[in-house]
Amino acid sequence: MTRTRGRARLGLLVPFTNTNLEPDMTLMSPPGISVHAARLGGYDADLIPDDSQMHGLGASDIDEPLRLLMGVRPDIILYGCTSATLAHGPDFDRKLAARAKSVSGAETVTAAGALVSALQVLGAKRVGLSSPYVPAINDLAVEFLAEAGIETVRRSEVTEPLSNEEQGAMTPDEVLASGICADHDDADAVVLSCTDMRSVETLACLEQAISKPAICSNQAMMHEALRRLGIDDPVPGFGTLLERPRT
Repeated sequence: MTRTRGRARLGLLVPFTNTNLEPDMTLMSPPGISVHAARLGGYDADLIPDDSQMHGLGASDIDEPLRLLMGVRPDIILYGCTSATLAHGPDFDRKLAARAKSVSGAETVTAAGALVSALQVLGAKRVGLSSPYVPAINDLAVEFLAEAGIETVRRSEVTEPLSNEEQGAMTPDEVLASGICADHDDADAVVLSCTDMRSVETLACLEQAISKPAICSNQAMMHEALRRLGIDDPVPGFGTLLERPRT
């Protein structure tokens, strides 16, 4: 019998156009961990998800989505948009996590905060950055990482602005190519930033291609969630980070 629940519940706060976060978290979940989601608004699905749109998402009210999510009594909350808090900065990111915890009573992990934590676990001080974002959000991502003492030595950016749907529709091969382009001899790791980019499926191939760790938003959130839950199961196939001991 396959154990699909009963060990821990992950509660996801997901931007309402995101199609990849829930499948990724289910894919990476160790036996007995279930995934439950509520949707976030605060942005226009028909507009390019630029820094203004993501600023609006980050600033949107999370009380009602949290209230609905608490119906399943999650053991931990995951705020599943990286750019929404990148657009506001590290202090906002920490305060958002603290607010979600105060409202829900559950430990809360943000995607942006989890990326920083993952890089610190790996001892990565210099990174290559790949994302589907507009350049202005990548600028904010570089600043966010810099405040944590992490230098971005190369960026791999899309040539034309992508819609919400187009970001989620990038193929794993396209994500892999972008990750390889973000690598640099001076980089300790490559970061794939975006919870709606199909990065999880590329991590093993990317690490083989660049011979160094690759970190993505959803993998980093899973790592941080398992660490806080005290679950030390190795999760093979999704990069060095999830194969290492966590406790």
